[in-house]
Amino acid sequence: MSFTRADLDRLSAIMAEAAETEIMPRFRDLGNDGIREKTGALDLVTDADEQAEWRMRDACAKAFPNALFVGEESVARDYALLDKIKDADLAIIVDPVDGTSNFAWGLPLFGVMAGIVSKGQPLAGLIYDPVGKDWHKGLKGTGAWAENSAGQARDLKVAPPAALSEMTGLSSWYLMPEPMRSRTVANLAKTKACFNYRCAAYEYRMIADGLVNFTLHYKLMPWDHAAGVLIHSEAGGYSALLDGSPYDATRHDGGIISAPDLETWTLIKSELVG
Repeated sequence: MSFTRADLDRLSAIMAEAAETEIMPRFRDLGNDGIREKTGALDLVTDADEQAEWRMRDACAKAFPNALFVGEESVARDYALLDKIKDADLAIIVDPVDGTSNFAWGLPLFGVMAGIVSKGQPLAGLIYDPVGKDWHKGLKGTGAWAENSAGQARDLKVAPPAALSEMTGLSSWYLMPEPMRSRTVANLAKTKACFNYRCAAYEYRMIADGLVNFTLHYKLMPWDHAAGVLIHSEAGGYSALLDGSPYDATRHDGGIISAPDLETWTLIKSELVG
């Protein structure tokens, strides 16, 4: 199964239209009844998440009638959708507002993500910033690039390898179980600096653009990683699950490390996670 540049452009237009009509008009204008908790105070859903996803779902049904559509909010209503990814020749996996907490708090650090996979294997990725109206895109075997609001493109390239003490990174350590959580937090002091923006869209943009050396995520929901892993790979990087296996959108437990190369991945796994 293939996904072409024309397909990528078609999906980009769907995402941008949903952002313009359903997301940005609600930014900093949700009201208390437009924000709801899912599993807790740091796991939110807003009217923008739901309405943008339904709009993309309906548009994708027309543009890609043979594709399985899997969105974060759709899965919240029907968890069995996740099981269909492994058998789908083509699946479009969408996070309508990645960084929902930031969005709900009025912080301009969120994005729209779409990963395209075939039987769980990434084919293409799109990460859109509705505030700046710019993109990070990747197509398997073709490369990864950024596009600004004027349509100008530049190639993406990951950071070169570095000594651990000179590395900067991004980590969702707070999602880890104990004792991994405490061990990893202590080990992160071995790096130059480590951050967390509560937004996989921006974190994958940063590592694919060479702005940080690594990401260490713990939580493998496919809408958070399918797009970013593909873009990072096409920008020259290396990603693998904590057990060393390649990323697969059908795996939903455990963590993932993205790094410039296998040697750096091995170093981070050994020194930070253990």
